[in-house]
This record gives sequence, C-alpha cells and structure tokens, in this order.
Amino acid sequence: MNILIRHEKPTDHIAVFELIKDSFGKEEFSDHREHFLVERLRESDSFIQELSLVAEVEGKIVGHILLTKIKIKNTAAEFVSLALAPVSVIPEFQNMGIGGMLIAKAHEIARKMGYTSVVVLGHENYYPRFGYRQAHTFGIESPFDVPKENFMAIELIDNGLKGISGKVEYPEAFTI
Repeated sequence: MNILIRHEKPTDHIAVFELIKDSFGKEEFSDHREHFLVERLRESDSFIQELSLVAEVEGKIVGHILLTKIKIKNTAAEFVSLALAPVSVIPEFQNMGIGGMLIAKAHEIARKMGYTSVVVLGHENYYPRFGYRQAHTFGIESPFDVPKENFMAIELIDNGLKGISGKVEYPEAFTI
C-alpha cells in the first residue's frame, strides 16, 4: 500500500471533516465533536497551514493530523509550543501505522520550523511509543481536570522543554 503524506489543501476540508467524524464516531473518550474543533482551529490565529497534514491512499484521504500553536505560561514568562489535536484515521485504515506516519511527519516539519515541543491530551498507551511523556514530568500542567497519564508532552529537540514550566493555555477554539 502506497501512503502519501502531504499538506492539507482547502479542497480537502470536506473530506477531512467526514474523516475526523468517522474516526472518532465510536471512541469512548471523545465528545464526538473533533471535526468541529478542526474547523474552528483553521479559522484561529493558532492555525499553521504547514502543520495540517493528510494521509492519502490511492487518491483517498484516510488520515489527518493538526498541530496548532499554544502557550505555556507561568508567573514569570510564557513560551510557545504546539498542541497535537487531533490525529485521525478512518476505521478501515486504523492499526496500519498511518497515525504514526502522520505524527512523525508533523514532528519533522514542526522541528524544521523551529518549534521545540508538542503537548497532547490522548491515550496513555499510544503516544508514549512516539516519545511522549507525562507533561507533569516537565513541569507542565493542563488547564483542564484530566488524568495526568493522558496529558503528555514531547521535546522535538534535545532539551526542548528545559527551563519551561507552567500551565498550558489553549486557543479559544478549544474551549468553545
């Protein structure tokens, strides 16, 4: 199977909307509104076109990932980071490594763009295989009441979170 990872185009938006909706349709720990979150994020100042990627198989979009800008703030300073939300693969293409390919490519592009870290609220058994660790081990707190094992971060470069601590501030699009 030939999988193409590429930047999302505006003409992909309808297919991506349906893909995300289908991907999370039976997910137990979901509000089943992730497709609307992506629409709101695309319209926000936090959106980075280069970090909205799709996976394509034989011309069909089967996966999507989005990284958007966030801040990590404490009483003395604020730092720019990224949030991974969401990564989606349609059910019939899940468990084939496509999500992992999207994560790896998004990390690579973000690193080349100068970003040093990413946070994610997700499955505690999935994201650690890509290098994510519980965010509190870096001194990073979630603004939401979530289990610590589900709130994770990764350094995209060595010491990418060194000296950075505080509470994550998500764009307003996450809280609507």
